[in-house]
Amino acid sequence: MAKFLIIRFSSIGDIIQCMNVVNGIKNHFPDAEIHWIARKDMGSFLNMDKRIDRVWGFDKKTGLKGLLRMAKELKAEKFDYIYDAHSNIRSNILKAVLLPPFYSLFPRGPHYTLRSKERWKRFLLFKLGINKFDNPFRGIVSYRKPLAKWGITNFESDYSDWCFPEEYKEHFARTFTPKTITLVPSANWEMKRWPVSHWQQVIQLMPEYRFIILAGPTDTFCETIKAIAPERVNNLAGQTSLLESCYLVKQSHLVISGDTGFLHAADLFHTPSIALMGPTAFGFPTGKEAEVMEVNLPCRPCTKDGRGKCKQPVWQKCMVDITPQAVAQKAKAILDFKFQILD
Repeated sequence: MAKFLIIRFSSIGDIIQCMNVVNGIKNHFPDAEIHWIARKDMGSFLNMDKRIDRVWGFDKKTGLKGLLRMAKELKAEKFDYIYDAHSNIRSNILKAVLLPPFYSLFPRGPHYTLRSKERWKRFLLFKLGINKFDNPFRGIVSYRKPLAKWGITNFESDYSDWCFPEEYKEHFARTFTPKTITLVPSANWEMKRWPVSHWQQVIQLMPEYRFIILAGPTDTFCETIKAIAPERVNNLAGQTSLLESCYLVKQSHLVISGDTGFLHAADLFHTPSIALMGPTAFGFPTGKEAEVMEVNLPCRPCTKDGRGKCKQPVWQKCMVDITPQAVAQKAKAILDFKFQILD
């Protein structure tokens, strides 16, 4: 039985995209034992996938001593395959402990592979405007590529046995009606958010539909979105945990989102989605259920994650020019098709 360790500490969007590699491992090694080391607060999400045998939660507060202690425990597991999907200081420390000395010169012991961040390509793109990345750049695909050296190339899966707490089903039973759309208007950085007025217009253009909003406790602007039709909009900003929000994404008829972790969750769960893609380079979804909406501008992409300055005279033009009318039309088409199949 092959024993795997996946190293990816954070963030939630990257964790979700990386989780797709479990499909490939299980397709190629059906009896594989899979371990994953991640930041402690990411554990609840990873534990949804029953195919991951053990999640090792690293507490940042324990610092270097805690990491070295955990590295020693991991070494005792005697992994056959180690995949560094993070490539940062912490993962390099683990590598130094888990692999024999001078491994790069004399490979022996566990099989090892690394997801490169291709920093020189990032420098060319964000500093010089020269794009050497595949376009569009799909994060899930980048996490798959390093496993090809082990013969893992088939990542197709109809896996649906996600493990959520039983009480969620009853607790959220009334959240969805036959015509409910999930909106994700927030993002860590404002430049990749769709304008509040655009969200309002979509709600107005779809009077026969109800909406739920997923966001964090500080995203007070979500109340402004709700105010356009309070009888049809359920603002859950700050009211659900990460795991609860992911459950709602899985149960959704349709998710409309920018480049966020919840967009990638919809991709992972095969939930129909509309991806509003603007300045960022790496957040494109992969699944067939995802529809990408974007505006072609010569300055795109201009940022890794939404930080930086907009070069256009109209600030955030790449997001502003994705019209509410086009999004509403696309949403109706997706849902009409979905409900026809269900009927």
